[in-house]
Amino acid sequence: MRDLVSRKAREIPPSGIRRFFELALTMNEVISLGVGEPDFSTPWNICEASIYSIEQGGTSYTPNRGIGPLREALSRWLRDHYRLSYDPENEMIITSGVSEGLDIAIRAVVDPGDEVLVAEPCYVSYSPCVTLSGGTPVPVPCVEEDQFRLNPDRLMERVTGKSKALVMNFPNNPTGAVMGREDLRAIADIVCDHDLVLISDEVYSELTYSGNHVAAATVGDLAQRTITLNGFSKAYAMTGWRIGYLCAPQEICDAALKIHQYVMLCAPVMGQVAALEGIRRGEEEKDRMIREYHVRRNLFVDGLNSIGLVCHRPEGAFYAFPSVAETGLSDQEFAERLLLEEHVAVVPGNVFGCGGEGHVRCAYAVSREDLAQALQRMKGFVSRCQETAVPLVHPHDLS
Repeated sequence: MRDLVSRKAREIPPSGIRRFFELALTMNEVISLGVGEPDFSTPWNICEASIYSIEQGGTSYTPNRGIGPLREALSRWLRDHYRLSYDPENEMIITSGVSEGLDIAIRAVVDPGDEVLVAEPCYVSYSPCVTLSGGTPVPVPCVEEDQFRLNPDRLMERVTGKSKALVMNFPNNPTGAVMGREDLRAIADIVCDHDLVLISDEVYSELTYSGNHVAAATVGDLAQRTITLNGFSKAYAMTGWRIGYLCAPQEICDAALKIHQYVMLCAPVMGQVAALEGIRRGEEEKDRMIREYHVRRNLFVDGLNSIGLVCHRPEGAFYAFPSVAETGLSDQEFAERLLLEEHVAVVPGNVFGCGGEGHVRCAYAVSREDLAQALQRMKGFVSRCQETAVPLVHPHDLS
């Protein structure tokens, strides 16, 4: 039967995040810092709006681009919050999560043989989506010495005549890194000079703790060559509703729409109604959740550093990305042993690509009590490891 499966499907790896999550589900009293999902329930007014729409018979298909009121509300919201200008009629598609948006964005611009630069560490689906499109993913390492920002010199080292697009995610999963306007200007020059398309995943845009999020498409001349991806999963605690959106210049958006029509038709109408309520009347609850993430970030990152796991302070998202090098364990060994010995689930950094080795991702989207208990368990584990540790050398330290 193996020969009946396509080579691409055989060769792409399964999600390293899901592996640890599923293993943790088989164990008792596990504190899971593994899955990037808010521990909050979706605010009730958002749920209620969707329930009411179902009661009124709102269970049909929607236009391929998504319901008009949601696109119009998003267009205004993006303009007011991020100075982004997108026509809701021609430059926006409501997608089934940002994951679908990423997939159709890549397939809309990539031909077989094209190289796609991928800023890593990054969410685990980026490179597989490039491979499935027929393109070749080319990792660009974002390293701790740059606070995991995308360094223009490292980017230039990977650009070739075959380069077609750059995929990046800031605020970043898994590192929490943020790119400011000056950081983005240097990247914009490279993207424009080499005629690249920028695919910018900004799903964590609202979870920015220092200053305001800078939308990539507002920098330099990027507006006409940027695909902006965003969604409701993280900031509004709506992961299961599967609502994201893609914004791009009309010609690119039209190409992505054709793919969306064939593979998805439309995003779930119930989720679209819920998202509209979130945009209209969900800001207060969203801001409350973000303030709590901010508090948890400070408590958890300070705690990691105090027990001997060096961790930069993430400026966005809800992940800490501490180094485990001083324990003498690889990130894979650290995560596996921590789960088996202390029942704390984290994700090894290597699953997020180059630059992630020697780190683990810890999602602090859990209660303060769970974070405190996780730190207590990790403290004992780290102490045992450090007694016999031989510090590991990071791969990028050898270059």
